[in-house]
Amino acid sequence: MRPTGKLHLGHYHGVLKNWVKLQHEYECFFFVADWHALTTNYDDPSRIEESVWDMVIDWLAAGVNPGSSTMFIQSKVPEHAELHLLLSMITPLGWLERVPTYKDQQEKLREKDLATYGFLGYPLLQSADILMYRAGRVPVGADQVSHVEITREVARRFNHIYGREPGFEEHAESAIVKMGKKNAKLYRALKKRYQEEGDLEALETARALLKEQQNISLGDRERLYGYIEGGGKVILPEPQPLLTPESKMPGLDGLKMSKSYHNTIGLREEPDSVAQKIRTMQTDPQRVRLTDPGEPEKCPVWGLHEVYSDEDTKQWVQKGCRSAGIGCLECKKPVIDAIVEEQRPLHERAAEYESSPDLVRSIIEEGCERARDAARDTLEEVREAMGLSYR
Repeated sequence: MRPTGKLHLGHYHGVLKNWVKLQHEYECFFFVADWHALTTNYDDPSRIEESVWDMVIDWLAAGVNPGSSTMFIQSKVPEHAELHLLLSMITPLGWLERVPTYKDQQEKLREKDLATYGFLGYPLLQSADILMYRAGRVPVGADQVSHVEITREVARRFNHIYGREPGFEEHAESAIVKMGKKNAKLYRALKKRYQEEGDLEALETARALLKEQQNISLGDRERLYGYIEGGGKVILPEPQPLLTPESKMPGLDGLKMSKSYHNTIGLREEPDSVAQKIRTMQTDPQRVRLTDPGEPEKCPVWGLHEVYSDEDTKQWVQKGCRSAGIGCLECKKPVIDAIVEEQRPLHERAAEYESSPDLVRSIIEEGCERARDAARDTLEEVREAMGLSYR
């Protein structure tokens, strides 16, 4: 996530709640993309540092747990920059120019000079971010799937060019033996079924078999993935998108909640401010007087009821609004109460971290070390494959 300052409820419902869930299902790496922030804000980096710490506290307040996931700052793991550089040697220029968001962002941010290498290359830096951790899944919204796709293409091209290490087949055969007689026999049978009959089920079974093996190294496992598929060693596995449920969090005007629309409620906004913003929200323009009946679907407040209210409350709103039995301020009260209640534990957790900045920094330092350990392992294989391992 790019450090753009304190987060809002759109971030919470669209991303953070999903992260909190994923950290208990997968090994997760969550990082502050400060280099990515520079691709569009290189001319004014003054707020980046403050935004980084604000955002990390928001993550912790939302329930992202440093004991269940790895949290780090991108620029504190310089291996990202090296992998980005090495991947740039093999990535065709046309691949970057055709990324849908490249021209789209240039159009949206016309006031900025984005004719820079950094902006053109940011999808490849994203690819390096993903491939560094040999990620199997990348949680993205539908509009970001193209970034995962270019990452898959870059990984495929890299493996095609560099995956044929000297003595590949001998190394693969040696790795099969390490699996033990029973598993080796099963692997060979599955390999034959896939390569001779195109049996995709055999390929999936073989992958599951390799994943369970304790007697082989990570390098051997990737080598055997490539061997069964008829290629070389899979140095950089191709990731798959893990589609994030679309955020249903509307802004104060009924449009998508976004800082660019100036329609947000902060993740840790003070209760009085939340109440004031919602009380002054525009409602159904047909309800000029209290006695005028309204139509909930034409009112931005109804979108918030859809997120926060139970069925009984929603029925009360539908009936009361259409019959002019309730006023707009009365209708808004359950939403105010629900948002304030949702934010209460976030405020409490955030207060602990705001009063202990050293604790926040130590969490990030530990995360950076764990990330660097994983990054070094990947880069060692990448350098070796590219002939840059001088021993």
